[in-house]
Amino acid sequence: MNRPDPETMTALKQAASPNRETGAPSSLPTSAPTHKPSNLWRTLRDDVRCVFSRDPAARNTLEVVTIYPGVHALILHRIAHRLWRFGWRYMARLISFFARLVTDIDIHPGATIGQRFFIDHGCGVVIGETADIGDDVTLYHGVTLGGTSWNPGKRHPTLESGVVVGAGAKILGPVTIGRNARIAANSVVIGDVSAGMTVVGIPGRMVLPKSDRRITAQGIDLDHHQMPDPVGKAISCLLDRIDALEKQVASIKKETPNESSGCTTCNDTCTEPAFAAALTL
Repeated sequence: MNRPDPETMTALKQAASPNRETGAPSSLPTSAPTHKPSNLWRTLRDDVRCVFSRDPAARNTLEVVTIYPGVHALILHRIAHRLWRFGWRYMARLISFFARLVTDIDIHPGATIGQRFFIDHGCGVVIGETADIGDDVTLYHGVTLGGTSWNPGKRHPTLESGVVVGAGAKILGPVTIGRNARIAANSVVIGDVSAGMTVVGIPGRMVLPKSDRRITAQGIDLDHHQMPDPVGKAISCLLDRIDALEKQVASIKKETPNESSGCTTCNDTCTEPAFAAALTL
């Protein structure tokens, strides 16, 4: 058997010699990054407590713990997620499957969910495997955090802290929803959303800055049903512009402008459009 050369022997001795401060071999890292999970019971307690600030119908802790499907689904997910991280994949999926049968909420055990997460009503909510949800996020029924690719890796949305997603909204793909953003009911979001913005429509469009929103004393914005209509607003601006141009033309021709238009106080019936006279010529 060939002996190693002197230089190799010296290198091996240095690598195996203990570090004076830590006692560990010098070739090994003296510290490693640790991902210490938060205390499960403290997390579940905060999940239950946050319900009272976001649902006026919640009366007491017993009611929240026993008959709120969103809380049940979240408790089971917290357990399944820990099993998933420890490599117990089948058991985690089994718990997730049981939670879906009981609550009608489908949360993949691989999804990462922050503190004080709340699903109101909960029916029909779907959260994919690589979804990443921050703290103090609220989802309403029918929300989907889905993927748009069959490839492995990050394929589901990231929701930063304070996001509110309205009923029936769909957020698809590895997009990022900024902190304190609001997704209006039934919107379909396929792109990133800036922090503090409101998104409406299909596909989703950012329309309302935070300064124009109504925020409750608890810091929760629940007006997800009030969806601004950017298309309707654009049409209204065009009608106002047409009316102004007609007045300018009438002043040039020294004619009396048509004051019978009901467009400025439209009641959605359009019985007297500003151009009705022109159509009868």
